[in-house]
Amino acid sequence: MKVLFIGGSGIISSACSRLAVERGIDLYVLNRGESRHRPLPEPATVLRADIHDPAAVREAIAGHTFDAVVDWVAFTPDDVRADIELFRGRTGQYVFISSASAYQTPPARLPIVESSPLRNPFWQYSRDKIACEDLLVQVYRDKGFPATIVRPSHTYDRTLVPFDGGWTVPARMRAGKEIVVHGDGTSLWTLTHHEDFARAFVPLLGHPRAIGDVFGITGDDVLTWNQIAEQLAAALGTTARIVHVPSAAIAAADPQWGAGLLGDKSHSMVFDNSKVRSLVPDYAATIPFHRGAREIAAWFDEDPARQVVDERLDKVMDDLVARYRIAS
Repeated sequence: MKVLFIGGSGIISSACSRLAVERGIDLYVLNRGESRHRPLPEPATVLRADIHDPAAVREAIAGHTFDAVVDWVAFTPDDVRADIELFRGRTGQYVFISSASAYQTPPARLPIVESSPLRNPFWQYSRDKIACEDLLVQVYRDKGFPATIVRPSHTYDRTLVPFDGGWTVPARMRAGKEIVVHGDGTSLWTLTHHEDFARAFVPLLGHPRAIGDVFGITGDDVLTWNQIAEQLAAALGTTARIVHVPSAAIAAADPQWGAGLLGDKSHSMVFDNSKVRSLVPDYAATIPFHRGAREIAAWFDEDPARQVVDERLDKVMDDLVARYRIAS
């Protein structure tokens, strides 16, 4: 197959790029430059253009048609409309990467399945993804545009700490300082290693039964946020000193951090992957977070320059810890 990735060197897409070429896909990647942390696999053909410059993209893809096009960096309906204009008649499948945060928040029932309602009144990012999905469903129904929608949940690689602030929480852990965990730390959360995601995703490319449909892809590693903190601390060679803070209080102290909590992470999210397994029957998530946490610790320790603390967020955490330490 001949496949185009728009992006291709991000957290999720980098693992999919590697697996795609390993499985013999003729991979083309359209982006603006090289990633320092996640270089593209050498067999991939790089097309240089900014996806937000339609004229440059048309020039880059002139003479090409694709069995599948995946846009890893489409976030708004305008992004999707531009893709439809660019790739209508040029691809047998268009894959939109949505988000599990688009599901009803808080969820009315668990586990989450693809038919669960979509509604997130807390997070604009999620509402934009829902609007993109609505557009693609309509254009598939009206004009047969060959769309497939994929909803990842919290997918990580060795470069991504699962807490806000990058290296801030690990730095606090190693310094013996308390860290903030929202709520009482017992809500359930699903973490997905990007290599596990790729094993479910790549077989969907060019799959005729994926056209016009939507698939959630997550791991099966369901942990409480307390457990996530404890397993990360263990990988760092320390222990987690946890102070529990209500999500609403975090949102009041830092609206950006709070939006991601109220709109996503503060709610228990458990997913049923039966639908994607119906098309990819050998899919199995094999990398639990305690192993992924060791990869994260090793990557940051390889180069101390990567260990950047968000000083502003660190101060917010100090203030919240001081307020809620006794209550915790």
